[in-house]
Amino acid sequence: MPGRQMRIDEYRIEEEPYYLITGDELAIAEAAFHDGSPLLLKGPTGCGKTRFMQYLAWRLQRPLVTVSCHDDLSTSDLVGRYLIRAGEAVWTDGPLTMAVRAGAICYLDEIVEARKDTTVVIHPLADDRRQLPIEKRGELLTAPPEFMLAVSYNPGYQSVLKDLKASTRQRFIALSFDYPTPDKEIEIVCKEGRLGLEIAKPLVKLAGMTRGLKDSGLAEGASTRLLIQTGKLIGRGIPVKTACRAAISEALTDDRELLAALDEMVSSLF
Repeated sequence: MPGRQMRIDEYRIEEEPYYLITGDELAIAEAAFHDGSPLLLKGPTGCGKTRFMQYLAWRLQRPLVTVSCHDDLSTSDLVGRYLIRAGEAVWTDGPLTMAVRAGAICYLDEIVEARKDTTVVIHPLADDRRQLPIEKRGELLTAPPEFMLAVSYNPGYQSVLKDLKASTRQRFIALSFDYPTPDKEIEIVCKEGRLGLEIAKPLVKLAGMTRGLKDSGLAEGASTRLLIQTGKLIGRGIPVKTACRAAISEALTDDRELLAALDEMVSSLF
């Protein structure tokens, strides 16, 4: 047990993360936590879903165990597996099991990217049972009141093959995230990107222009995260146009025509 405690303590967030509340998302999330309900966060890339979970974990004073889901993520990756150590088979908890045992928050980022059989394991955790079956050990864990399950996905990348089943979705309290309003986004970029208003304002305007190209070849427009990264480059002495090219244009597309269009947008603002 001491070893496990040391592991989970590494996931505690000691300092308050910067997060600008834009609506009633915090009140709903805190109510869900106290009711034992899981959270589903949906929204585009870089709009603040992960930062919100960090802020929520800090507010609730719970460790935050984050798993970035991918095509090869298996049930064993989440729950745990036996590993050979010193010639013996030793059970090692996966991140989900570790979070359940410790009463932490487990955040499965981009859940639709995981294998379909992986999502089945969260079903009994996400309903009134709040249980995690560990079949390989014949163990059934009941989550303590402090445990919370949260998942996220990007509806913009939905497809027939990558979508949450209704049987999964309807277990969750859903929060929809989007990019902030221009005024709030300017405030965020100033704070996180360490920029003055004279640069932050046109950067946010540029982001809005790129988001307007979503139906013209771009999968997604510039995220708030990209604007922050651009600001940090500028703060390191990189010229504004060069920073925009590296952190925004090149990050959004490889298409030469779209890159030229983005360069024109940057030139019109800076």
